[in-house]
Amino acid sequence: MLTVPGRTYRNCDGISRRNFLQVGAPLLGLGLSSLLERESIAADATRDKGRSLIVFWTHGGMSQQDTYDMKPDSPAEYRGPYRPIKTNVPGTIVGERFARQAKVMDKIAQVRSVFHENGIHAPSAHWMQTGYFGPTLARIAAQHPSFGSVINKALGSRSPHMPAYIAVPKAEAFGYQKSVYLGASYDPFEVGADPNSKNFKVPNLALPGGLDLSNVRKRRDLLVRFDSLRRDIDRTGVMDGLDAFKSKALEMVTGEEVRKAFEIDSEPAALRDRYGRHQYGQSALLARRLVEAGARVVTVNTGYWDHHNEVHQNLEQHLPPLDAAMATLLEDLEQRGMLENTLVYCAGEFGRTPLINGHAGRDHWSNCFTVMLAGGGIVGGRVVGASERHGGGVQERPSTPLDVLATIYYAMGISLGTHNEDASGRPVSIVGGGRPIHELT
Repeated sequence: MLTVPGRTYRNCDGISRRNFLQVGAPLLGLGLSSLLERESIAADATRDKGRSLIVFWTHGGMSQQDTYDMKPDSPAEYRGPYRPIKTNVPGTIVGERFARQAKVMDKIAQVRSVFHENGIHAPSAHWMQTGYFGPTLARIAAQHPSFGSVINKALGSRSPHMPAYIAVPKAEAFGYQKSVYLGASYDPFEVGADPNSKNFKVPNLALPGGLDLSNVRKRRDLLVRFDSLRRDIDRTGVMDGLDAFKSKALEMVTGEEVRKAFEIDSEPAALRDRYGRHQYGQSALLARRLVEAGARVVTVNTGYWDHHNEVHQNLEQHLPPLDAAMATLLEDLEQRGMLENTLVYCAGEFGRTPLINGHAGRDHWSNCFTVMLAGGGIVGGRVVGASERHGGGVQERPSTPLDVLATIYYAMGISLGTHNEDASGRPVSIVGGGRPIHELT
């Protein structure tokens, strides 16, 4: 069968899908079975698989050549100072600062051929967080909802007492982890504090001075009785929408489930030590507690990886704690029987240049970089795609941001035929031309 290389064909000429199937398919050389498979995937209804998602967002862009996509045979100015080490998957190597992940690589899948066409932080972050190119330096406002908000809208929380979508400690600065036209109710709940801090508390769950839980619960009961009268009076439906927000907020403040989920101090000291006594480790542990309690998506924002200068000196502050956090999380999830139902994803807006610059740093690189997936039905131990000899571009199996998100949505049980209306009422596909990376599912 003829294979059409390159990116997925996207119809922009007003030709309907039906006409495309009748006329375009033979011209493109697409076999009937492939077309039927794509139609089947798009037509599948959303079926909640009971899964959650934990995201490690490496804002600024992690260097793929120093971590997952080592180039040990390249000249020194490409390969850098880190040595490659073997993993528990024969033939797969990683950088020496990922020694803990090397021992659980059979649970981890790497996509080493992700690419897009922008090398600026804001547009690239939007592309990876939403699947779509949108903002420019002149207009950086978000134009599409984040994948976390899409999942929130499609599936909601796994527990009525927990927020569906949570950001630790806060959503990233550009605002691309939010809901945009889906509505503010699908924004992430921001923890607002470092889980590694000595007296970690969630500001949004703290009661104002002079109030205790018993008083708040009495007031809540009074509001319930009062609200029944308001709903009898109101016939516009506005109250119902307001009640949903207020009810969730009251439940979070007064309910035991949410409070207990955030009580990271209740974890054994030895386990906290394994995760690491730093923001990476304790954020990962908190994320596990939150999904265990019923949260659907938890995004851990891991700091700033934009190392134009002294990249390897700076990576020493990031790689060891990230390694400990992710490896321990995977081990912990497996021991608790949660790994099959918890998808773990690590990515940034792009990678870094294969060639080290004159300041001993690596610059922005979107031509080819790596993302990591594990758990949640993903086939571990796989490496999909490959970069060129020195890492400059994609050598095989190119994957777009929409392909990556389609893989995540598919693993979560969300129909790839889902469309959400934008602010103008126009239906927008959550995956566009993206397709799941079938080698991983």
